Amino acid sequence: MPQLGQSLTRLDARAKVTGDAQYPGDINLPGQLWMKVLFARRPHARIKRLDTAQAERAPGVARVFTARDVPVNEFGLGAKDAPVLVADKVRWVGEKIALVVAETEAQAEYARDLIAVEYDDLPAIIDPRDAMKPGSAQVHPAYPGNVIKHIPIRKGDVAQGFAQSDVIVESEYHTPAQEHAYLQPEAGIAYTESAFSIDDENRVTVIVAGQWTHEDQEQIAHALGLRLDQVRVIYPAIGGAFGGREDMSVQIILALAAIKLNRPVKIIWSREESIIGHHKRHPMWLKSKWGATRDGKIIAAQVEIISDAGPYTTTSTKVLGNAAFGVVGPYEVPNVQVDAYTIATNNIVSGAFRGFGGPQAHFQAETQMNKLAEKLGMDPVEIRLKNVLREGSLLSTQTPLPGGKVSLPQIVEKCADEFGWSQKSKIENIVLSVAKDRKSKIGYGFACALKNIGFSFGYQENAWAKVELHGAAEIDQVIVYHAAAEVGQGTHTALAQMAANALGVPLEKIELRASDTATSENSGSVSASRMTYIGGNAIKGASERALKKWNDEERPAIAEYKYLAPKTTNYDPETGKATPNIAYGYVAQAVEVEVDTETGHVRVARVTCADDVGHAINPRLIEGQIEGAVIQAQGWTIQENFQSKNGNVLTPHLSTYLIPGILDVPDRVDSVILEFPDYNGPWGARGMAEMPFIPLAPAIIAAVHDATGVWFDEFPLTPWKVLEGLKKKLDADRFARG
Repeated sequence: MPQLGQSLTRLDARAKVTGDAQYPGDINLPGQLWMKVLFARRPHARIKRLDTAQAERAPGVARVFTARDVPVNEFGLGAKDAPVLVADKVRWVGEKIALVVAETEAQAEYARDLIAVEYDDLPAIIDPRDAMKPGSAQVHPAYPGNVIKHIPIRKGDVAQGFAQSDVIVESEYHTPAQEHAYLQPEAGIAYTESAFSIDDENRVTVIVAGQWTHEDQEQIAHALGLRLDQVRVIYPAIGGAFGGREDMSVQIILALAAIKLNRPVKIIWSREESIIGHHKRHPMWLKSKWGATRDGKIIAAQVEIISDAGPYTTTSTKVLGNAAFGVVGPYEVPNVQVDAYTIATNNIVSGAFRGFGGPQAHFQAETQMNKLAEKLGMDPVEIRLKNVLREGSLLSTQTPLPGGKVSLPQIVEKCADEFGWSQKSKIENIVLSVAKDRKSKIGYGFACALKNIGFSFGYQENAWAKVELHGAAEIDQVIVYHAAAEVGQGTHTALAQMAANALGVPLEKIELRASDTATSENSGSVSASRMTYIGGNAIKGASERALKKWNDEERPAIAEYKYLAPKTTNYDPETGKATPNIAYGYVAQAVEVEVDTETGHVRVARVTCADDVGHAINPRLIEGQIEGAVIQAQGWTIQENFQSKNGNVLTPHLSTYLIPGILDVPDRVDSVILEFPDYNGPWGARGMAEMPFIPLAPAIIAAVHDATGVWFDEFPLTPWKVLEGLKKKLDADRFARG
């Protein structure tokens, strides 16, 4: 029976629902010590004095580590520009100053609080728009003028485009930070194999939650001055990631302590430590001007993006790259001018988060599109169908979309049809006529998007896999080696299904050995919606090679395969011309909201989400990703209100940073799965996990406007913000009436 297209039960389902699954915080080893971190908890300062003597004498303390104990005191994804432990200059509240390792967690915590640090506080650079101004203080010596990256895109002639426009819409938008709020805070345990008489080479093993075992391995080895083969990284069960585990949290410091003490060392961060200690979604400011003809054809778009990176690069330059081409949305626009900047500040570090620049860019693009539709008196679906990218259309980077069918017209039409968009005005009139004396207003909104699949901008996408076939006359056992992380989305199940399908065996015969640098070569990160696409191609290739050997009577049959994706190119530094991505996915969403005009509360009642997934490997897993993305995006748009003041986090707990609960889930989330194969995807599959997040914010904003007549150019739509917007409109209406 074919294994693809079947909603087979997840491989890890039973272990997770019974509690048998071992997460990093669940793992204990004989003789283990406990670690606690001293965070700076101030945004900008010089360390004048650091005294650890009292902590070192505290009961149970094995050692206190400071910057002088780190052999190569640097790490980072985009650039190794951040210290593992700070020696002199604090640049954000989550800087690590010292580590305390003790016999118990309580002893480590007690001793940590005995460390004396004297700081010379410095003025914090908070607003990236101010940080760009001449004369602003410099956050990091590597970034003169605090500009980490500037990406210009030039296509056509925007001045001529605006001159030819019948309508122009100009707006300024702001999108907020967002906390990943994954179920499992940062945790892990590290040990040297010599401590257990396993290995004379004294290899250090780090068991932790992450998204790319081999990147973790490289970062640990670099910071500690080790060879790669002296570091082993293993991922057990992982309680969510969403991009928040791409960079280092506890990996390097655990390895450091385990090596120096030759005993296992464990750490579990509190929720407050997690919120303070890892990066957030990039806040962005977007200044936008779009022009269109009277019949609804977009002919010019001019956008400036200012992204707040915090003090270090992490993935900010790559997020900016995605945002730069995403600010014209999924539309063909002949005249484009984009200037995108990511700026160093003393705010909390920004980094990868589901959508990776796409949600911020598309919020601007889709709201501009909805405003143009209103100004032209056009239906939001109609104006999109006039402008969406099609096969052969050129992106703002002056290159066409790669892969298979560009299905945006079909996606938009199917979403509108499934939602009943053409009937919405009739539905609205019925509802409002019944509820005309109530303060609740019903509104409808529409948005669409495209999302890149895989790493971009010149990186040679690749993934490795190995397949072993065991048995005599028939294949009795299949062992698949792959480094992919399973961060909760069902990746391991999808990869196993693809192996089973390629080999013509039932899923029960597949044994997946994954997420361990000692058993697998590099497969890249579980991010960028890439693992089904890139990892699937690697497993397909290895399976086909192994099956050929099996058919040639080679027993056991063992084969490896490294998949190399089509090449991409980086932005031209002057024009932005590029072939930025290997593939794309396409999505459209329609929403119904209810706005209580007395309380300002916004409730999302219904969402229809249509996604082109190329080929549905496991439809139930896809539905889970759609529903999860919708709720997470709803949280960003309505409820999650990450607050900081002068670089200090004011919402360090889930009691102050509110995420959606079960009662906040919409009454209906209808998942509409379409399959237009990508020519290069395994069995035509596209990645899809980020797509459903991207268009929800502008769809909700449009629906709230439909209900109230108010455009909100920033969010979250907390009740006080909605009431403030309603009051401004009421005052404006009164003024207009005289």
